[in-house]
Amino acid sequence: MFRKTSLALMLVAGSLSMSAMAATKAYQIDPTHTSVVVSWNHFGFSNPTASFSDVSGTINFDEKNPAKSNVEVSIPVKTVDTRVPALTAEFMEAPYFEVAKFPTATFKSTKIVAKGGKKYDVEGQLTIKGITKPVVLHATLNKAGEHPMAKVPAVGFDASTVIKRTDFDLGQYVPYVSDEVTLEITTEAEAK
Repeated sequence: MFRKTSLALMLVAGSLSMSAMAATKAYQIDPTHTSVVVSWNHFGFSNPTASFSDVSGTINFDEKNPAKSNVEVSIPVKTVDTRVPALTAEFMEAPYFEVAKFPTATFKSTKIVAKGGKKYDVEGQLTIKGITKPVVLHATLNKAGEHPMAKVPAVGFDASTVIKRTDFDLGQYVPYVSDEVTLEITTEAEAK
């Protein structure tokens, strides 16, 4: 009797610890449904935008315990598109992104704080041109559930933050062109 009870308790404990371990799920960012759009102010007259594509990375997400979650993102800077060919070409060179020397921008989270209502502050380190600075992404969980086409668990987030170009040695034409740049991110990610 004691052996059967012990065995049953061990099985229950094992299944509980396995479900606890499985609570944080790993998702691969889908580059075809992820975009990063930046906007800035141009001499006070307009707010142009540029976008980056082919974004990759991993979201490890635990909705019940967000503190156990983390995010790593890689952005190939050569994909920048301003929709103005001359400006896009200028962005590839110094004093802008220097793509040949610094081909990738990255973000790695250091802390995730639930703010209520499916909103999160994702604190982390943003690296552009080899310069790393702390930033906070203000994120919203759009949806978590089975993807209707892929038939696997998926999550979708929107996030935004404001950075200063001068922090990353991108200060061309400041202050006439705004130092502050807004980043807007939307992403879908599917379970690995």
